[in-house]
Amino acid sequence: MELRPFCFLEAMLKQTPLNPVHRALGAKMVDFGGWDMPLHYGSQIEEHHQVRRDAGMFDVSHMLAVDFLGEGGRTFLRGLIANNVDKLSLPGKALYSCLLDEAGHVIDDLIVYFMREGWFRMVVNAGTADKDLSWIGGRARGAGKDLEITPRRDLAMIAVQGPNARAKFWQAMPGTRTVTQNLKVFQAAEAEGMFIARTGYTGEDGFEIMLPAAKAEELWNRLAACGVKPAGLGARDTLRLEAGMNLYGQDMDETVTPFESGLAWTVDMNSPRDFVGKAALQQKLPARQLVGLVLVDRGVLRSHQKVITPSGEGEITSGTFSPTLNRSIALARLPVGAKVGDEVKVEVRDKRLAARVVKYPFVRNGKALV
Repeated sequence: MELRPFCFLEAMLKQTPLNPVHRALGAKMVDFGGWDMPLHYGSQIEEHHQVRRDAGMFDVSHMLAVDFLGEGGRTFLRGLIANNVDKLSLPGKALYSCLLDEAGHVIDDLIVYFMREGWFRMVVNAGTADKDLSWIGGRARGAGKDLEITPRRDLAMIAVQGPNARAKFWQAMPGTRTVTQNLKVFQAAEAEGMFIARTGYTGEDGFEIMLPAAKAEELWNRLAACGVKPAGLGARDTLRLEAGMNLYGQDMDETVTPFESGLAWTVDMNSPRDFVGKAALQQKLPARQLVGLVLVDRGVLRSHQKVITPSGEGEITSGTFSPTLNRSIALARLPVGAKVGDEVKVEVRDKRLAARVVKYPFVRNGKALV
């Protein structure tokens, strides 16, 4: 492996507006999809528990918001994504979906917010943002002049998550409470110059806030003053896996369909509308499924480990040690014959360890579900 000087590597990485804050806090910084991001600020385990038990905040400014402006937005999105934007009629309502290719494989997973007719906002993953924009732009060439697609790199994003997250956010930004206190899960509103959504990637309650990049540090510091502690990518990964949430590039990618990735609920096959990938999905019966695993023997489950079942072989897509459950858990893509309660074997180095198939999520709102 060729080692490059740190200063050169650092210069090559993209930085969020909060990068100087992370460094001032002594965060361990890593290359995450070409972005210089905090892995942890001292203890990944403590950050995990902080979110499950109180409130933590994540810099998610590497993710990209894309605005679809104009009368053609709904029609365009109706054919672009696998879920049906016609479900969005209430201003602020959000929808989780996948962007598919013609073969029905997953280009990315995303959230679409409907703010009003003429304005939809999509949030896509950092590592796929350029690819997504290229794909969307290609599909939009025939959409006409009544659609404007605008990437919003001028915005920063901060996720505040945990059982006390909303209360502490209101303490930090009291002027937002009236507008946001009645938001249901997967709803958003504008307040105090911010776009505030009751969404997250941790299995806990909270907000994801988009605001002008120049104001991100002030919000971060206000939240810190109210007892919201910073958390890095490490805790974000263990939290999302406990919550049974997919990670693009591991649990789904351009080689699998949503039906093979536990995401059938994000695909609307019943409405008469057509969308990219629908025809391919209609012709395919999935041979694999995404399931949860809990390790019975001692060890740690990791991605790409082989899983041996009575119905055939599969593979772990995401695995970790669960700080909340104090045991190892995983998502795995197994043959459709595998069912909840089955005992399977996982190849860990030179051993075959016993694991049990379970229904995920493993943890939600601080409670163990397996």
